[in-house]
Amino acid sequence: MLAEGDLAPDFSLATDGGGDVRLSDLRGKNVVVYFYPKDSTPGCTKEAIAFTELKDKFAAANTEI
Repeated sequence: MLAEGDLAPDFSLATDGGGDVRLSDLRGKNVVVYFYPKDSTPGCTKEAIAFTELKDKFAAANTEI
């Protein structure tokens, strides 16, 4: 478990565009990793849509989602 201020270990995740991205590829940027407990639930769906709607604002703040 990471504590506040700890550096995250490098890892790889699938992107929504069909590729993969490594955390180390995003060095120097702010990074938001969105976790959710379960698919197809109203709360998680609303949060995911909200993140999508803010994509341009995150990009303007040099932040990758």
